[in-house]
Amino acid sequence: MSESTQETKPHIRKSRVGVVVSDKMSKTLVVEHIARVPHPKFNKIVKRSKKYYVHDEKSEAKIGDRVRIVETRPLSKLKRWELAEVLSH
Repeated sequence: MSESTQETKPHIRKSRVGVVVSDKMSKTLVVEHIARVPHPKFNKIVKRSKKYYVHDEKSEAKIGDRVRIVETRPLSKLKRWELAEVLSH
């Protein structure tokens, strides 16, 4: 099939909602995302937390803010996410 006949799908970016735990770095946040997932063996709902390094160009978010982040291209050694919006202060 040639490129013209093949339909290209837009890339869907992953999105997460979390709480800002650090804003000490310039243009970078540390956001903690807590996922509620069933335990593989016991099926009880458990919390799994993960920290993401997030690019914040305008330094909008502060510690304690609830934010939405989206996946992006690698911006540094650790940063692969960028700030989409601040949900609450």
